Amino acid sequence: MDAGKDTSDDQQDIARGRGMVDELFQGWGGTGGTQNAIMSSTDYISQAQRSLNNIEDGFYISPSFLDKLSIHIAKNFMNLPKIKVPLILGIWGGKGQGKTFQCMLAFKKLGIQPIVMSAGELESGNAGEPAKLIRQRYREASDMIKKGKMCCLFINDLDAGAGRFGLTTQYTVNNQMVNATLMNIADNPTNVQLPGVYKNEEIPRVPVICTGNDFSTLYAPLIRDGRMEKYYWNPTREDRIGVCMGIFQEDKVSRGDVEILVDTFPGQSIDFFGALRARVYDDKVRDFIKGIGVENIGKRLINSREGKVNFEKPAMPLDILIKYGQQLVDEQDNVKRVQLADAYLAGAELAGTGGSSLPETYRKQ
Repeated sequence: MDAGKDTSDDQQDIARGRGMVDELFQGWGGTGGTQNAIMSSTDYISQAQRSLNNIEDGFYISPSFLDKLSIHIAKNFMNLPKIKVPLILGIWGGKGQGKTFQCMLAFKKLGIQPIVMSAGELESGNAGEPAKLIRQRYREASDMIKKGKMCCLFINDLDAGAGRFGLTTQYTVNNQMVNATLMNIADNPTNVQLPGVYKNEEIPRVPVICTGNDFSTLYAPLIRDGRMEKYYWNPTREDRIGVCMGIFQEDKVSRGDVEILVDTFPGQSIDFFGALRARVYDDKVRDFIKGIGVENIGKRLINSREGKVNFEKPAMPLDILIKYGQQLVDEQDNVKRVQLADAYLAGAELAGTGGSSLPETYRKQ
């Protein structure tokens, strides 16, 4: 192997060499020996790399979503003549519409193990730390590509970490540097250095995928067309039916029932139907608690010798699904209807004066 192009793991090579060199040159065999790796192999496992082996087959991928993502990634790995390809793809849309999960399904189909960042990593008590982390993760993904594996940088909820929501949002140095760093990487994707390193070293280009709810909160020069290609994800009725078929695939719910369910709750996001399926198990859990007693829940669920609790799958006829779905909708309406913050903060309402503590049954009388 050419020494100038050797990308193997030197630390592990040291350990593998034990016994292959004369003891005279090998050094002492204990913990201080020259044939002991300074770092163990687990230190080299990326904390940000996402393995998609736990995602089962059979879930629905929107054709338009897969088309947009695959074209963006392919263009970034191509050398198109006199074409400036945007490095960043911004996928944005309503809450709970499955943007992240659709990305993970597409990554698995494309054979990509992404380097993942979340919005919480875009702020820190140390100035400049998030910007440095973005560069580190980008270079980590670039090293994967250099070794012949397809990779990308995936940032969850970019607007939540780097956006501004009204005049009351505090804009910090880290927000500013995150925006500036992403702009710089988008302009120079093959020359990304860590802070304080000024070596002009060309690295493989890494496509960047971002998700969010409202990219108008981001710094406008970051989302301009030359740097970020934007894709508004608003699943069609067919997409919603396809995703719901994946949600209920183990429950033997027919496509006709799924279509009626989707049409019954047309204004709900896709995660509503996942929450609906979880709600159906409430009766089984309630019967389990009654059977063992409330005081014994901890003994049975935590480190129990009896193992995990297993339920028979509850039947999910259409009328039961619609009933539980309506319960979820009622709770959503309560959140919108009973806005106690207005009474407690704006109105400084005391107990008993406006009836915020009054049970609803009394109000109806």
